[in-house]
Amino acid sequence: MKAVWYERTGAAGDVLTFGEMPTPQAGPGEVRVRLHASGVNPADVGRRAGNYRAMEFPRVIPNSDGAGIIDQIGEELHGWALANGSGSTTANATAARSAPRRNISHSPSTS
Repeated sequence: MKAVWYERTGAAGDVLTFGEMPTPQAGPGEVRVRLHASGVNPADVGRRAGNYRAMEFPRVIPNSDGAGIIDQIGEELHGWALANGSGSTTANATAARSAPRRNISHSPSTS
């Protein structure tokens, strides 16, 4: 997958990297969301700059706000469905990666 990330805090031009990363897999209790839109939240800017919370991981993909389709469902999740081309399953996600169910709001599939 294509992603933007940082491995240290600082000015955007100094620390942001764009490139390819392995596509994550949804683990137990998680869904994977294929993002269609990703916004820049002020908290993302503050974290990247080092002004708001310490880095939580050695590599951070900034994305507090995003929207897309659920394209993989981990074990232990029931009542969730994959998007089927009609766009019936959508998600607002926190993070451009697999996300725990508690971080996802979704519209149940109608098909």
